[in-house]
Amino acid sequence: MLERGTTVELARGGHITPLANDTLRERRVSVVHEGRASDADASLAPVTDVRRVVIGSDPGGVELRGALAAFLRSRGLAVDDSAAGQSDSLEYPAVAARVARAVASGEADAGIVIDAGGVGSAIAANKISGVRAAVAGSERIARYSREHAGANVLALGAAFLTIEEALAVTTAWLTTPMRDARAIGLLARIRDLEKPMANGGRQAS
Repeated sequence: MLERGTTVELARGGHITPLANDTLRERRVSVVHEGRASDADASLAPVTDVRRVVIGSDPGGVELRGALAAFLRSRGLAVDDSAAGQSDSLEYPAVAARVARAVASGEADAGIVIDAGGVGSAIAANKISGVRAAVAGSERIARYSREHAGANVLALGAAFLTIEEALAVTTAWLTTPMRDARAIGLLARIRDLEKPMANGGRQAS
């Protein structure tokens, strides 16, 4: 029996029956298609069965953060917004760093950061090794950021999204797995960019 949230590989030319597909979907099992992803590379893919989410915002995202936290809890997710009161007066770099570190350490399966535009929080979060933060202003971009870029932190712009739009974007992001073996393999190239530069300060190629 496959464990919930695991990733399995389908051999090239393999086929999944409709019944098997229903079972995989119910158990949130991600299937890697088209080629092979090494175990090391596969471990870089974002968590498929998200259960624990850490969320934070600067003062401009307080209302949206509260609505998202309540929404996610109503879906049975464990939500860490324990720094909510503190972050109400913090600027986005500190908030984004806290969220990003929780994801990078494995304390949370996924993170959400909110400021007015989302861009600043994404930039700050991406300074933390192991974090891939993406700004998503639509469901399509949210799905793409997970499926093709392996984003493990979602950045939202409170000034550009209604609460209803943000809920839809977040749902699309959380429920989209990363399946493509080539895309998963590219995460290793991204990881390598985080390594200290060698050769007298030049990035190793």
